[in-house]
Amino acid sequence: MMKYLAPLALAVSLAACQDRADESEAPEPAAREDPASDTEAETEAETEEEPGSVSILRPGIAPPELPEVSLEPLEVVIGFPEASTELDADAVAALERVLESEQVATGAPIVLRAHTDSQGSDEGNMRASEKRGALVKDWLVEEGIAAERIRVIAFGEQNPVAPNALPDGSPNPAGRARNRRVEIAVTLVPDEPVPGSSADTGAEGDG
Repeated sequence: MMKYLAPLALAVSLAACQDRADESEAPEPAAREDPASDTEAETEAETEEEPGSVSILRPGIAPPELPEVSLEPLEVVIGFPEASTELDADAVAALERVLESEQVATGAPIVLRAHTDSQGSDEGNMRASEKRGALVKDWLVEEGIAAERIRVIAFGEQNPVAPNALPDGSPNPAGRARNRRVEIAVTLVPDEPVPGSSADTGAEGDG
């Protein structure tokens, strides 16, 4: 009986030693990580990856050039409702707006087209339109516009914008007042030749 108990006791002793060896070799459980530390680490990583300012264009790519906005031609009418060769308050106010315009500031040529109504002779109306055109030119020159930029074209009664007479043939004062005018044009392009005459002085006519 003893010869069987001795090997059995030896086997049990060896098994116990093996269990203790396995326990000593097992890895220690990982330490519990702090959630706050994880959040700080992620924030630092994102900060390193994202620069403070990001351009929508790649380096070396120039931004597109915006097209220049072209100016529209400037057209202003200076009226002479009282059949005179003097500038009234409305005419001066209109001339001041012309003087301050972007078109005039470009240095482009200025064309003055002077007109009258149909009252009086053709020759007298031509002289009246010449004198009114010269009056507007002189005002602009006195305000600093170079005289060589300005061209005066007198049309007399040729180009009315309203009827000079009513249907029954009687005078139309309102229409005649509209026809007595100087048209200022700043087109920003070379002006086409226009039939007519230019002058700076002349005698006043009927229109």
